[in-house]
This record gives sequence, structure tokens and C-alpha cells, in this order.
Amino acid sequence: MTINCKGELIDLSSPKVMGIINATPNSFYAESRKTSEKDILKQVEKMLEDGADFIDVGGYSTPPGAPKVDETEELNRVLPAIENILKQFPETFISVDTFRANVAEKSIEAGAAIINDISAGNLDPEMMKTVAKYQVPYIMMHMRGTPQTMKDLNQYDDLLQDILFYFSEKISEARALGINDLIVDPGFGFAKNIAQNFELLSKMELFKTLELPILAGLSRKSLIYKTLNTSAQEALNGTTFLNTIALSKGANILRVHDVKEAVECTKLYAELNK
Repeated sequence: MTINCKGELIDLSSPKVMGIINATPNSFYAESRKTSEKDILKQVEKMLEDGADFIDVGGYSTPPGAPKVDETEELNRVLPAIENILKQFPETFISVDTFRANVAEKSIEAGAAIINDISAGNLDPEMMKTVAKYQVPYIMMHMRGTPQTMKDLNQYDDLLQDILFYFSEKISEARALGINDLIVDPGFGFAKNIAQNFELLSKMELFKTLELPILAGLSRKSLIYKTLNTSAQEALNGTTFLNTIALSKGANILRVHDVKEAVECTKLYAELNK
């Protein structure tokens, strides 16, 4: 349960927190949209002070039905963010949320430490080769189709069995290319309806059979605010509750908009399980 980030071994046997920086104008949670250098650095500073272990930078918002973003625009959003963060906070471990191999490569060359791919290589056949070339940790998420089509692709013979089979194939593919550090993300909200998301969370401990770290990305998502008949802006309490459940089911990384609350969650959970 360790990953190598720029030569430093990170032990994921104690849960870690990944703060989300959306360098986009249209992410589903308005407060997470940070498009200016000043706003990005201010948010990163707060997240690091609150205890974030990783900062996840994305330039392509991918909720269901999201508009397409061309590669040049994604690079123009992501690369300055990476460079400015590392200039101001050089010890930061930056994860880049992208499904494009070229964006991944240029991001790593700019100083990113982790690649977070919503498609596990399905949307760019060069992605895993690029990760293998640079030997950075690789987060592989489960989804079907694209952000534009996934909403209609939530029919499964057996939800958990199908996702576990998907990961077994992806892990084999990654290992064959020589990728050492893998993390799996069940993909809450991606090609899954609300009932399926709750089923996935309730049985998430099954992913321990893959013997890899698990990332849970539940923060302020629609399974919370639609169930509570509220909004993403009002979904922090629900997020904290589901993050606690995720920790109890084996999550090693919580990917969140609200770092302080997630870090408190991990500390209290650790005390409970001493």
C-alpha cells in the first residue's frame, strides 16, 4: 500500500486526502472553479494548511453531459496551474486529472507526480504507455463511454462483478506495460445511477480483493444532493458521512473539495480503529 511520488514512498495504509482544484469555468460545484492564478494558489494554500496530501488539478470538467474541451484548451488550463503551484509550494504532490496521454506527458514534465485517468486508458490508447514511460502512480477509474454518453450506459449484468472484471483487465494491461503503482477508483457517478452508486459504496470492501489502494470520489456528488433534495453547495455534511462509510469499506484516498473536513474524518476514523 505504498506509492512512489518523485522518489518518496507514500504509505497509503493510513488514509490520505486529495484536494480538488478545477481549473475550469464549468465544474458542477461552483465553489471549486478556480481559473485565475491568484485563486488557484489561494485555494491550494488553504488545502495544504488543512492537511491535503495531494492536490488534484483538472482542466476538463467531466460530469454527465459535460461539454467537450479541446486538448489545447486543457493544456492551457492545466500547465500554468502546475507550474505556479510548484513555484509557490514546491513540495506539493500534484495529481493531474486527464484522460489524454499528451496532457499527461506534458503535465509530468511540468512536475506532476500522479496521473488520474477517468477512463483507465479507454479514451486514449497511448495513456498507459505514457504512464509506464514516466513511472508515475496511475489512478484508474471505472466508467463507460465518455462524459457525454455515460449517463445512458448504466446497464449491468451484475454491477460489482462487472466492475471488478473491468479492473482485473485494466490491472493486467497496466502490469504488462510495467506500471508499478496503481490505484483503483470505482467511479461514483460515472455510468451509474443513484441506486447503483449506493450499492457500489455498500459493497466497496469487495475491491480489497484487487490488493491495490482504493480512491473514493464522493465529494458533493449528485447521489448525495439528489437523495437529500438539496444542492452541491449544501452537500458537505452528506459528503462527510459518505466519506466515513468509504473509510470503513477500505478507502485509502478521499478525493474531496473540502480538505479540512475530510482530514478530520480520517483522524477520527483512525482513533476509532486504534
